[in-house]
Amino acid sequence: MPADKLRLTCPECGQVNRLPADKASARPKCGTCGHALNDGRVAQLDLRTLEKAAKSDDLPLLVDFWAPWCGPCRAMAPEFERAAKALAPHVRLAKIDTQSHPDAAIRYAIRGIPAFILFHRGREVARLAGARPAADLERFVREKLAPT
Repeated sequence: MPADKLRLTCPECGQVNRLPADKASARPKCGTCGHALNDGRVAQLDLRTLEKAAKSDDLPLLVDFWAPWCGPCRAMAPEFERAAKALAPHVRLAKIDTQSHPDAAIRYAIRGIPAFILFHRGREVARLAGARPAADLERFVREKLAPT
């Protein structure tokens, strides 16, 4: 794919969209269902969509593995939302409920929650465990994506 094009998976319908790279910050919408692709909000994913986005998206993706019964997960949800706004439009943030999607916890070897995995260009870049303030999540992402 040319460097001036981006692939982004729609969190709603799972369709991979191609768009000009300079439009990533212009609140692009899915060509199939019209859902926002990169609006600074945390997307809720299922396992199939997560696997597709982790494999094919050109923008980095930070995923929060959580469950509704987990107190620390619920407590840090607002921090994750703040980090999503701060990192947009260069990084997308998403969540996957490991209670509703237990295969996701198995597939990604999640041993405790909340757990965060950063994906970029088809591979897992790094992991982080435990509830964190937004600033820690932002720092984690920037450090792991910084050129070496």
